[in-house]
Amino acid sequence: MKIVAVCGMGIGTSVILKMNIEKVLERFDVDAQVEAADISTARGAAQTADLVLTSAELAPQLGEVPADVVVVDNFVDEQEIEDKLVDALDL
Repeated sequence: MKIVAVCGMGIGTSVILKMNIEKVLERFDVDAQVEAADISTARGAAQTADLVLTSAELAPQLGEVPADVVVVDNFVDEQEIEDKLVDALDL
């Protein structure tokens, strides 16, 4: 499984989001490749991803992608990320 964490620049908040996604996936014993990406890189990475997590502001900028796109309001809120991953991945 491939998951892409997206922020505007791909170097700050997306890395925090990536780390929190990995923590949640570890708790559920889910094996996945999680990438942090900026919005430009994410458009390509999302073509082969299973899931993309990003902000409400950036989600429309991804355009048409085959991956499910999940909007996260707070990239440091592990509970929100867990709730959304549980729902998106049927954990």
